[in-house]
Amino acid sequence: MKRTIALTVNGERREGVVEPRTSLADFLREELDLTGTHVGCEHGVCGACTVLLDGEPIRSCLALAVQAAGWSVMTIEGVGGSDGTLHPIQEAFRAKHGLQCGFCTPGIVLAAHAFLREHPAPSREAIREMLAGNLCRCTGYHFIIEAIAAAALSIAESP
Repeated sequence: MKRTIALTVNGERREGVVEPRTSLADFLREELDLTGTHVGCEHGVCGACTVLLDGEPIRSCLALAVQAAGWSVMTIEGVGGSDGTLHPIQEAFRAKHGLQCGFCTPGIVLAAHAFLREHPAPSREAIREMLAGNLCRCTGYHFIIEAIAAAALSIAESP
């Protein structure tokens, strides 16, 4: 018994027909072709599938697409400017070498996006604590922490 859902994704109204058991991650990837949302563990542990639901980070592998109907979702594709400009968080990840393979990066960028909105001048310890919900197997987190700290400064300094 499929259901039609409508939601706002990256500022654009989108619709789709889904099985009630379809995860939000699968809907984004398979129906909307937004493949920047990565699916890792499918148990909500790794954080690779993190998206923002009305500004709050959620694990899209655990949320059902039907639960997001009527809500606003931001994926990694919606973080930068529509003209291709990078968001300060993305720019900081590039400048500070905060990624290697990139699998975890979309989830971390979205988690950092929400975190920096609430904590505009975080300590490195606070950043480290926030990252506890996102697993990275490549970088050891040092450069990720430096990137988020640099992004916080950049955002604070922007007009």
